[in-house]
Amino acid sequence: MPSTFHQRNQGGAALIVGLIMLVLITLVVTAGFTLSNTNLKSVGNMQNRNEAVAAANRAIEVVATSLLLPGVDGSPSLAAPQGTVSLVDINNDGTNDYTVQIAAPTCVRATKTTDTGGSTTGIGGIGGNASTAGSGLAALPDQYNSVWDISTTVTDDRTGTSTAVRQGVRALLSKAQFDALCSS
Repeated sequence: MPSTFHQRNQGGAALIVGLIMLVLITLVVTAGFTLSNTNLKSVGNMQNRNEAVAAANRAIEVVATSLLLPGVDGSPSLAAPQGTVSLVDINNDGTNDYTVQIAAPTCVRATKTTDTGGSTTGIGGIGGNASTAGSGLAALPDQYNSVWDISTTVTDDRTGTSTAVRQGVRALLSKAQFDALCSS
């Protein structure tokens, strides 16, 4: 009889240890599921933010290329750049994904370009004797290298979340443009 009593005690202990192990395994699986779900959300948020920044960069490029375009007669623009709204379809499915609000670009700084003796600085800051030889750029008119701040707010049309993106853009100004847009 003693051997039968000893087997019953072991059977109950094995059941309790088995139940404890099942609870521990369930907790580990639940924690793993929660962690992977959190990581998935983080990756999704990073992807949405990267898409929003790409949408902002696309809109900023459009604004930067149209910043201070000359008039139809070739005269330099004296009109201050205006704020705009751009609708971006990032995945080309025919539905706008992001709304990009672009604040009016502001002139942050402008410095006069200088002629340093034998070298001439041309458009975009390109300079040097050899690069301008024969170009007819004997002397530059008054020109100013300017830096413009373009600030955007991108709103995800699906979720309503927003991201702010700022970028600096450099533009070469004439004296008239400098006086009208950057001298204050």
